[in-house]
Amino acid sequence: MPSMLAAPWWVAQLATGAKSFRDNPLIGSQRLNAAGLHRGRVRLAHHLAWSRRERLTAGLPASDREAFDRDGFVILRDFLPQALFTALREAVLTQRFDTREMRQGNTVTRRIAIGPAFLRAIPQAQLLLRNERFRALCRYVGSFRSEPLHYIQTILTDSGVPDPDPQTNLHADTFHPTLKAWFFLNDVEEADGPFSYVPGSHRLTPERLAWEHARSLTAGTSEDFLSARGSLRIADAELPELGLPEARRFPVPANTLVVADTCGFHARVAASRPSRRLELWSFSRRNPFVPWTGADLLSMPGIAERRIDAMWRIRDRFQNWTGQPWKPSGNKLVLDD
Repeated sequence: MPSMLAAPWWVAQLATGAKSFRDNPLIGSQRLNAAGLHRGRVRLAHHLAWSRRERLTAGLPASDREAFDRDGFVILRDFLPQALFTALREAVLTQRFDTREMRQGNTVTRRIAIGPAFLRAIPQAQLLLRNERFRALCRYVGSFRSEPLHYIQTILTDSGVPDPDPQTNLHADTFHPTLKAWFFLNDVEEADGPFSYVPGSHRLTPERLAWEHARSLTAGTSEDFLSARGSLRIADAELPELGLPEARRFPVPANTLVVADTCGFHARVAASRPSRRLELWSFSRRNPFVPWTGADLLSMPGIAERRIDAMWRIRDRFQNWTGQPWKPSGNKLVLDD
């Protein structure tokens, strides 16, 4: 009986960005995926994303578009004027904020919601978030005219703890194009665990589509929990079979912006020393099967900047059903231990 009651919900999820092979028996069905269910969802989602991108080129420099179309990411050093960057960084470092944290292996990710109170305290952040080049990149890479969710994020890694961080394995976040952006507030050296990305892996080639199809037949029963939840992992040795090069690492100086489609294969390089990576981190993921670029009510002013707090409160209240990995961790400085 519970399965019958849930069946309409499972069917409805097929028309959304739902990705878990483990939690939805239709998405994880070996029989349906052998018949082409996952392959069809992947193909349609990518087709629609590139169609939307064609309508989202306003304000985007040709060089940024060419770099993204080729590689799946754009890297811009010295993004803000130095005086503005220095003021933003100092304001972030010296004020205390309500924080939330999640541990994965030997890494703790700390997040601070960028909402109305944060923007009143640190108006310099608004100048970054309203930067037209930044906004144009987010629209084009994310393939929607939507306002991303914005956080101050600290990655704290204890390299002496043997439990590895699962984010250091190459993976795709989901089956459809998505946006993530990192504006680094401190230098990230090779030993600190920089971002890495496989150039060109955001494109849906015949080889990538065949790989997606093959993985969909076994992902639902995979021992890798994150792959079973729809964030498929890939081994370095598999990349040549997909016609892809090795992952490129990005140790970068502060004041560097990286914008990427995290449907492409990427990872956090394992840190070789205790490290703290500080960034303004942005994320956007809408229903991939929507053909239009706008009409996102959650991006309206007055709503967009309050979404994170609302989302956290809802998950706190219903965590027995929805789960809540982001635990309140007190009022802290961003680089507190």
